[in-house]
Amino acid sequence: MRIAIVAESFLPLMNGVTHSILRVLEHLQERGDEVMVIAPSTSDTDVSSVEKGAYVHRLPSVPLAGYTNVRVALGGVNRVKRILADFSPDVVHLASPFVLGWRAVQAAHQLGIPTVAIYQTEVPSYAARYGVPFLENWAWNRVDNIHLLATRTLVPSTFALNQLRGRGILRVDMWRRGVDTARFNPAKRSTAWRRSVAPDGHRIIGYVGRLAVEKQVEDLAVLADLPSTKLVIVGDGPQRAALEAQLPNAVFAGFLGGDALAEAVAGFDLFVHPGEFETFCQTIQEAMASGVPVVATGRGGPLDLVENSRTGWLYEPGNLTQLRSYAQDLIGDDAKRRAFATAATASVQGRTWPVLSADLVRHYTEVIASFSRENGPTELTSSKGPSS
Repeated sequence: MRIAIVAESFLPLMNGVTHSILRVLEHLQERGDEVMVIAPSTSDTDVSSVEKGAYVHRLPSVPLAGYTNVRVALGGVNRVKRILADFSPDVVHLASPFVLGWRAVQAAHQLGIPTVAIYQTEVPSYAARYGVPFLENWAWNRVDNIHLLATRTLVPSTFALNQLRGRGILRVDMWRRGVDTARFNPAKRSTAWRRSVAPDGHRIIGYVGRLAVEKQVEDLAVLADLPSTKLVIVGDGPQRAALEAQLPNAVFAGFLGGDALAEAVAGFDLFVHPGEFETFCQTIQEAMASGVPVVATGRGGPLDLVENSRTGWLYEPGNLTQLRSYAQDLIGDDAKRRAFATAATASVQGRTWPVLSADLVRHYTEVIASFSRENGPTELTSSKGPSS
């Protein structure tokens, strides 16, 4: 089939959205599908116009204020409409749509092309964290409009499914995320790496993710003085300097990818994620595949991934005393931590990217088969109608 993927963000920026797109592109390339990616432009001159067999059409963009490596595409609906009309896809995949995705879903609707929208980022809830709470209602209206117009919306977690259905968006189905269990596995644990970050042999409490306001990494300060532990933070972002000042005894490893990331994650004794706005949280799944138990907030994607008292602990959002208690519980009990680690690894087996990508193709096929190019879906913009 011919597939247009409209990416709100893409290479060279690596994040959860980009990672998912790359894994899907690998699968579509193996299938022999014709794929085009529409994405914001980049100032990086080394970025290829072809990625995993897909042509990447770059739209002019500007950097997001305060987060310069994130770029926002410029242009209107008609520009995207011309690009889609020239490519004539069978389906349009909207990856975490918000700005560019809003234009694309309108363009596809006008052209009579079915759309599969991937709800991956809880953008409206970021508003309060970034000090602009008055934008939250506007942002939710944008999210509503996109997903009401989409032929089908796919969400990564039960929390996200209920969240959107509660807003009257009913054409919603589940599509989780895959994990590379060959890359992320307990065998990658390295004594040399552990010594490099914790030369005194301390237990390692690790975090992996962007160093941005919405990730709430500063909450890890409650763990900074746990006896015989070393806090290791993997990732980069606009909050790095502030976090280094707040957590002077932590090791900041910077952005890691490939085998270096897999080695670091497997080297943790405990993985902690304090963010409250994760629709899925891929790094939790990667830690579990690596044989590392997890402590995370009991909201969003972690609710599906972490099983209390078996693979990790979920703490009440904002209850940092509970976060510390749960971390102390696992760090201080080697036998319990090993049992949780074994259960964590077992829990993610079978969630490979080929399996999940094949499931995505099934969704593509279903919306193409059910969609009438002559008439299009009815009552998409006027009401929150019945599920297709």
